Amino acid sequence: MLLTIDRVQIATPDAKSAAEMWRRRLGAEQVSADRVRGLGAKRVTLRAGTGEIELLEPEGNGVVADELARRGRSHLFGAGATSLDPRALVHHATSVGVEHQHENGQDFLRFKIEGKPVHFVISPPRTVEPVGGIDFLYEVTLLAADQAAAVTRFAEVFRLDTRNFVTITSELFGYTGVLTLFAPDRLDRFEVITPTDFTKTLGRYHARQGSSFYMAYAESREIGRIERSAKADDVGHTLDPREEKRSGRDPEQLWLHPPALGGMMLGLSRPTLGWRWSGHPERVVALVQ
Repeated sequence: MLLTIDRVQIATPDAKSAAEMWRRRLGAEQVSADRVRGLGAKRVTLRAGTGEIELLEPEGNGVVADELARRGRSHLFGAGATSLDPRALVHHATSVGVEHQHENGQDFLRFKIEGKPVHFVISPPRTVEPVGGIDFLYEVTLLAADQAAAVTRFAEVFRLDTRNFVTITSELFGYTGVLTLFAPDRLDRFEVITPTDFTKTLGRYHARQGSSFYMAYAESREIGRIERSAKADDVGHTLDPREEKRSGRDPEQLWLHPPALGGMMLGLSRPTLGWRWSGHPERVVALVQ
């Protein structure tokens, strides 16, 4: 019932400042400013690649204000996906206990994982020209202690075909996980991961925040330029330590730290590289030597 990951939502006390970070880091462009009354928030929407970044700033009391107070910081608030039949998706989701509201042509969903709320926004598909330094979003990551239960709930709510799912393990970053690919020929998915090493960044984050959205991922043809810009501005970022650094070659992966983008960590991978850990390494296009 889901087609693509098309957006993320960031809860922030200062949407203007966060928008400037996205413009400076990734060349994002503002496409609208409005309100989501059901969330009690003003919203600034940016386009980055073909995806959209919804910056949610509290406007009095409401869900966004409550979540900022609970989490104590700006953070990745919600995951966005497209559906060809949002009405059918919502009908099914509400039948299995999901909270729903419809506003501004979008469907906002909320349910709990391990007692913590997780938020989603479902939009109809659209065709847009990409802008800025990324090509498209393809992943939003949720941390959960009980990985199997969380994956089962995602599959139930969104009627995902578990035959498309791929397991993933990383000793380097200390986790095991499942990629809930929406279709076998696209990278779009929710990633559900469980920390295995609580001395590492991901494990420490989960120990503080519990079940929660952690980061998003996008493809980019401009990772080298983004890295150079981050270095020039002394902005927090991490390169894949497994990469062999070669003179004159841009990195294949990069992670921009949450302070660089108003509260959300964003991973970037070069075109097709995501298939290396998504079940089809043969789809990765080799770099020209």
